[in-house]
Amino acid sequence: MSEHPLIARPVRDSQSEMAEIVLPNDANPLGALLGGRLMHWIDLAGAMAAHRHSRSYAVTASVDHIDFLVPVRVGDLVILRSSVNRVFQTSMEVGVKVFVEDFLADVTQHVASAHLTFVAVDANRNRMKVAPVIPETEEQKRRYDDAGRRREIRRSELERRKHAKR
Repeated sequence: MSEHPLIARPVRDSQSEMAEIVLPNDANPLGALLGGRLMHWIDLAGAMAAHRHSRSYAVTASVDHIDFLVPVRVGDLVILRSSVNRVFQTSMEVGVKVFVEDFLADVTQHVASAHLTFVAVDANRNRMKVAPVIPETEEQKRRYDDAGRRREIRRSELERRKHAKR
């Protein structure tokens, strides 16, 4: 792992946004966006924020559950917004919020939210330390604190699974 000093960066430096138009190839026979396609887009949006913050390669380590709140149809515009919530040595929790925009009706709805964990790696796939993130707004501070709680839950669940296999 790299030993050079890491300079903390504000959350806003990692904020990313991507947009996709839902095409027929992205949909099921009923004309609704495939859940797997949305999960792929969520992973890409999360990776953008992780790359921007860590300034390195980042690989997906985990994805928390995703609830699909409203259907997305062919022709809709999907907006994905992501940012780093918190950094833990070599890993980062990234939040992704997804919206669907019906630009003809001028209506935007929340589709899904997800929390992903990315690990920063170098070109040789070795873990790298990541600079701390600085939450500036109240919302960013809440997400930072929530990320710590989610990490503890993930760790507890991993321990439970280890002991259940014995």
